[in-house]
Amino acid sequence: MAERGVAAGRAPVPAPTPIIATRIDDGLMTPTGVGEVDRVLGGGLVAGSTTLLFGEPGVGKSTLALQVMRSLAMAGSVVVLVAAEESAAQVARRARRLGPVPADLAVVATNDVATAEQVIERYRPTLVVVDSVSACRDESVSGSPGSVNQVRAAAERLCAMAKATDTALVLIGHVTKDGELAGPRALEHVVDTVLRIDGDRHGSLRVVRAIKHRFGPTSEVGLFEMVGDGLRELPDGTLHPSGPALNVPGVVWSVTNDGSRSLSVEIQALVASSTGSPRRVAHQVSSQRLALLLAVLEARCGVELGAADVFATTAGGLPALEPGIDAALALAIASAAGGFVVPATLAVVGEVGLAGELRPVSGLGRRLTELRRRGVERVVVPFGSETEPVPGMELIVCQRLTDVLDVIQPVTV
Repeated sequence: MAERGVAAGRAPVPAPTPIIATRIDDGLMTPTGVGEVDRVLGGGLVAGSTTLLFGEPGVGKSTLALQVMRSLAMAGSVVVLVAAEESAAQVARRARRLGPVPADLAVVATNDVATAEQVIERYRPTLVVVDSVSACRDESVSGSPGSVNQVRAAAERLCAMAKATDTALVLIGHVTKDGELAGPRALEHVVDTVLRIDGDRHGSLRVVRAIKHRFGPTSEVGLFEMVGDGLRELPDGTLHPSGPALNVPGVVWSVTNDGSRSLSVEIQALVASSTGSPRRVAHQVSSQRLALLLAVLEARCGVELGAADVFATTAGGLPALEPGIDAALALAIASAAGGFVVPATLAVVGEVGLAGELRPVSGLGRRLTELRRRGVERVVVPFGSETEPVPGMELIVCQRLTDVLDVIQPVTV
């Protein structure tokens, strides 16, 4: 592009570079060695990038960060943990619970941003984890640690230093009582990647998602199981050990798609007589979809639920919020209300519309492959679904939710 002229006293305007001529360096991404984290990040951590990891208290943020640091240190990388909330002894005690501690895994106990900058500039580690950014303090900015000004200033200074030294930086953040990221909203714009770790602190399943990622997709999820010595990866999406197959009303198997993964899920429902105003309780399933399905069951299928308490959940704590599990959830409620059993070798897949019709879902082939791996022999699928047959699996095609009830009940009562 030709330059038209430069005004007196002004710096020359840089010429735009054609994107096709721009060099792309693919060698800056470093695998963490933790497969489920690398899956979410699209391969690993990028040198000079900043990743924000946040989640509920006790969900495993610090544990996951330590496992990533330990894996990189065992591979020969120098990694440093800036412990802004704990002493070095506390960090060492927690690190030893994860297994042998490599020599290149170091800790600096300080909440002073200037000190953290000096450590990064002097030692140029491959990875620096700050636990947590909400506890850091910038002496040049007013306010106490955790205030909007302090969090923003600390994040901006640390991000700038990470870019200047090609150091991968991970900031651990807190959440508010509503489950949202604590601190200024600008914090999400400062960092390159935002990871959220979810899970019931009383359960064992942990799910890691990328909410923002400048270097890859945000469609992947990582699955972990919290065990005594840290977080165990679940590359096949199955919790260990799995629960027993329940031969009782209200239990139906389905499969949910999350990113590129298909995960089998056990839907459970309970219908009980109400002693007052009927309750509708949804846990790990969509409360909006539950309300819709209750209305469809009453209006289109003749299942009386108006005076009953209805509870719906998933076993094991795996979230199932997409419409693809609608038909399974509706069948679980009808099964609980009618007292009939759906065998564990049968699964149901499909979205339910307001007219009571079953609608095809995306990625059906992947869903069927996952269900077959789990041992399912028959699957109810919506009319119009397009998929290749799976060896050893029978597909039961239904057009309406009433068809599903007609097919299941005579076999299972």
